[in-house]
Amino acid sequence: MAIRVMLVDDQVLLRTGFRMVLDAQPDMEVVAEAGDGVEALQVLRSTAVDVVLMDVRMPKLDGVETTRRICADTDPPKVLILTTFDLDEYAFSGLKAGASGFMLKDVPPGELLTAIRAVHSGDAVVAPSTTRRLLDRFAPMLPSTTRQPQHKELERLTEREREVMVLVAQGLSNGEIAARLVLSEATVKTHVGRILTKLGLRDRVQVVVLAYETGLVRAGGQG
Repeated sequence: MAIRVMLVDDQVLLRTGFRMVLDAQPDMEVVAEAGDGVEALQVLRSTAVDVVLMDVRMPKLDGVETTRRICADTDPPKVLILTTFDLDEYAFSGLKAGASGFMLKDVPPGELLTAIRAVHSGDAVVAPSTTRRLLDRFAPMLPSTTRQPQHKELERLTEREREVMVLVAQGLSNGEIAARLVLSEATVKTHVGRILTKLGLRDRVQVVVLAYETGLVRAGGQG
């Protein structure tokens, strides 16, 4: 079954370009489009969607609030935030709202397709290194970020779990973390699962966000 994609962006030309790329894939189909968040929420009430490509800066209802409302529903589609590299502090807020990751608007088509497939298959972090670099850029600009070195939630973690959390936030995969800590990949996966459970987080993206918010990882990717 093809991955059902929805395009949400106020720029018609951009949506048209994305549609051409996605519809050319045998495993993808653009099933809906919307020019703003209000329209997107209306369309989603009657259309089955697997992955939403979401712009952040739109009239009526921006992408962050739209993402928050989508992700609050039962069994929501995955959301990929589309952002510009110049200055888009909303990208970080989009992750906090429940997005599974974010991509640059000028991303090469191949990377976009890989990202959509990865998110659809359940991988929360599309491109850890890209996510980390953008967080390094945007996190210091966010007034809502507490960035305190200590946080009550983190006290629930063991020393090893905190160590794993730092490496997840730095963009390392389970395999890379296993090699760094001299553990099996299965053991790392178990640690990540316990981190998610103890902290009440949905996926690895939320682990990254919390690590930045609490100061466990600082801009520059250092723990």
